[in-house]
Amino acid sequence: MKVIQLFLISLLFVACNVSPQPINYGSDACHYCDMTIVDRQHASQMVTAKGKVYKYDAIECMVHSLQDEFKDTEMAHKIVANLNSPGEFIDSSNASYLVSENLQSPMGANLSAFANTEEAQKAKEKFTGKIYSWDDIQKHLKLK
Repeated sequence: MKVIQLFLISLLFVACNVSPQPINYGSDACHYCDMTIVDRQHASQMVTAKGKVYKYDAIECMVHSLQDEFKDTEMAHKIVANLNSPGEFIDSSNASYLVSENLQSPMGANLSAFANTEEAQKAKEKFTGKIYSWDDIQKHLKLK
């Protein structure tokens, strides 16, 4: 009987996990556009306050999903891939974003994220473009 109780308690804790999950590159699909997620430099992810995880192949997909399907949903995590460290994720609110035609992203918005403004500025010097904050990139990608 105690084994069953421990199992049920363990299951409860696992079910209440409110944290990002690893992306299975090459097999997980983007929640917004349904493309297979393969690019470690542009992927992103959101986790609701209730623990539901949504994975994206591009930051612009996550932004559009926030503006549409999840505009009234509380999110516990919104993370984006750091272009300079593929596969490493950073909080979307703290990242700096570069939109550059010379640095393509999977869905064509030419949007990349960086851990800080200095990294984004170095990329801008190399690729040209415009730097945005999290709030500004949401306005830039505003759905009509």
